[in-house]
Amino acid sequence: MGVSSTASAREEVADIAEDLVPDTAEAQRLAFWAEQAGRLEWSTPWHTLHTFERATEQQDGTLSVPTIEWFAGGTLNVAVNCVDRHVRAGDGDRVALHFEGEPGDRRSVTYAELQDDVGRAANALLGLGVGKGDRVVIYLPVLVETVVVTLACARIGAVHSLVFGGFSAEALRFRVEDTGAKLLVTTDGQFRRGTAVAVKDNADAAVSGENGIEHVLVIRRTESEVAWTEGRDVWWHDVVDPASPHHEAEAFDAETPLFIMYTSGTTGKPKGLVHTSGGYLTQASWSFEHLFIHPDPGQRGTDVHWCTADLAWVPAHTYELYGPLANGATQVIFEGTPNTPHPGRHLEIIERYGVTSYYTAPTMVRSLMGWFPDGVPAGYDLSSIRVLGTVGEAVNPEAWRWFRRNLGRDEVPVVDTWWQSETGATVLSPAPTDTEFKPGCAARALPGVSTRIVDEDGEQVPPGVQGLIVVDRHGPAMARTVWGDPQRYLDSYWRTFAAQGWFLAGDGARYDDDGDTWILGRVDDVINVSGHRLSTIEIESALVAHPLVTEAGVCPVAHPVTGHAIAAFVVLTPAATGTEDDEDVAAALRAQVGQVIGPIARPSAVVVVPDVPKTRSGKIMRRLLTQLYEGAPLGDTTSLQNEKCIPGIQAVLASRA
Repeated sequence: MGVSSTASAREEVADIAEDLVPDTAEAQRLAFWAEQAGRLEWSTPWHTLHTFERATEQQDGTLSVPTIEWFAGGTLNVAVNCVDRHVRAGDGDRVALHFEGEPGDRRSVTYAELQDDVGRAANALLGLGVGKGDRVVIYLPVLVETVVVTLACARIGAVHSLVFGGFSAEALRFRVEDTGAKLLVTTDGQFRRGTAVAVKDNADAAVSGENGIEHVLVIRRTESEVAWTEGRDVWWHDVVDPASPHHEAEAFDAETPLFIMYTSGTTGKPKGLVHTSGGYLTQASWSFEHLFIHPDPGQRGTDVHWCTADLAWVPAHTYELYGPLANGATQVIFEGTPNTPHPGRHLEIIERYGVTSYYTAPTMVRSLMGWFPDGVPAGYDLSSIRVLGTVGEAVNPEAWRWFRRNLGRDEVPVVDTWWQSETGATVLSPAPTDTEFKPGCAARALPGVSTRIVDEDGEQVPPGVQGLIVVDRHGPAMARTVWGDPQRYLDSYWRTFAAQGWFLAGDGARYDDDGDTWILGRVDDVINVSGHRLSTIEIESALVAHPLVTEAGVCPVAHPVTGHAIAAFVVLTPAATGTEDDEDVAAALRAQVGQVIGPIARPSAVVVVPDVPKTRSGKIMRRLLTQLYEGAPLGDTTSLQNEKCIPGIQAVLASRA
């Protein structure tokens, strides 16, 4: 593929931006993204920098669906930008991936080796009849092959949708049918918590109905026995390994769909968010460099990045797949669970590979706090860490302090990032060059994007008042639509502030006196007690600050007098589990919340449970806690990473009845 050099591409896009945009603040913002587009290799320069047509009222009184385009007319190949150009630049021997399997198997893959593997997979997919625009569902754990087949899809213009390997057959079935996928990629099994778990059976069940699946491509991982459908099922080692590594890549339009990312949603079926190629890769590439790469170019050869997310989660797409690879970075990918075979597995991996940037969920931080209540044992060398990061939901201040003290020597920056599947890349975060931090604060918008906190009428709220956070200037990674349902895209995100053209994120937030932003959790999770609007995140943070608690999920429950009452589900530290009386725990935690926030925020019920339900992104699913407490029918649970915790919570609640 004849791709222009990065330098010449930057000159071309900068010239176009200068011609198209008048000299205003908005021009400066768009010129910023024009410059960042020059980070990539384009086969054809784009001719229209950005188009945004907000939702407007039509003659029949309905609202139109917003239209978003970035870099229209430009063509590029995402996989070439993530692999081939680094090899051509002489960096083929650089390690792209340090893979660590749960059983302890390890493999390091260079960019040259990755290029060959992606070429083989691309040729194999084409041989299976997969081409541009076809959908491929990838139901795999974190493996080198997962990265390879994802990039192979991007290389041939197929649209991928990764599904968490722990999801049920029904969750997988929905995604296979909703995407109309032609190919499903899976394994014979996967290693989880020290055992080999069957996976192929779930895949077979998911494709047993009416769907567009023509082939199931199976990776041999655990040597498990599997059922086999001749003509449909094919082994990876039979079709990918012997394929030619040479594949001539084609350039695709910047707005070509790259992947479909399903969100859990609070109601209704999951939404398949569509992200496109040129804009998404531009923002992923720049924001990864901004947040995680050493600011001194001379020191970047020592960078080793680790985003601990499962590859099916959007932070992994942006900061484990496309962002790092677009920058030619070296990173760690880990198949297993963080406490297998021991709670120090993550710390061991950081030491082994010299991880410099460690990006994880608040759930992981709280787990480490519980496993190491006296701090990280001195035997682990974590001195390589240069920057820490959190993602998923607001990190509790106490967990933030523990994280920085124990993994960051109380001196490294912590980028507490706020963004969503919909935005595609980080929107709010402290800068990694900051020297002063507010634990748990998302700080301010990154360059090229902006947010506001407003009331229901769109008026900006004063400091200290909770409002709705909106993205009033989005970046090029913004999702373009909901797959097969553009009306839902309008209704979910744009209808409320259609006149202003603002994206409604669905989170509550407030400004502090310095103008910094604090995320307060989903708007649906606000608890209204006698007219007092209380944030679940703030109450949970007060609970986690107590030495007995490692995890807390707070939810509203109906109350005839106050409207809502507060129910708190808490996970105790290993030392406290089984040794503390539940009534004493409840009294201590009510007192804690009353002291930290005020008497109005004291939970009316404190329920000690073994775990709280979390999505694969680490977000606590609070609506399920309400449904469990009230005995109501449960909503969708297919997006949970720990669906098996539900019976345990039900048993605890039944014992209290």
